[in-house]
Amino acid sequence: MAIVFNADEIFEMAIRIENNGAAFYRKAASLQSDDKNKKFLEGLAKMEDQHKKIFTELRTTLKKKEKDPKVFDPYDEVSQYLAAMVDTMGGEGSPSVADSLTGNETLEEILRTAVGLEKDTILFYLGIKDLIPVQSGQDRIEEIIREERRHVIQLSNLLKKLQAK
Repeated sequence: MAIVFNADEIFEMAIRIENNGAAFYRKAASLQSDDKNKKFLEGLAKMEDQHKKIFTELRTTLKKKEKDPKVFDPYDEVSQYLAAMVDTMGGEGSPSVADSLTGNETLEEILRTAVGLEKDTILFYLGIKDLIPVQSGQDRIEEIIREERRHVIQLSNLLKKLQAK
């Protein structure tokens, strides 16, 4: 049996990924002794909160056919499966990334990690896109991918500014 998702389920996943991404930055901020770096990382956490808000708003615009379940799921196993996928994917959505922070990382190392995580997240979405039928909102996943690409650009620009100092 093939695994098939709808756009609503993928937006649910995207929101969870953004929550976990914000947790990464908040943990990194909490480990900083420099107030400037702490505020900077807290700002990145707020950026992830804003992305969560964007995905939540996009989710509310889905059509009924983009929300219709693709399988009979009386025990909510699809949501549990999606949560497990997000938490173990290795991208920005993985809680283990935040747990791995020691406090010894430089701001540059944190940003490099963040750029890599965002890229992994894009690859994740590109791979999962094929699991969504066209009539179930496959094109909506492009909106998530475009937003994640903007994250990469923003973080890369921040990293360049930091390296220029």
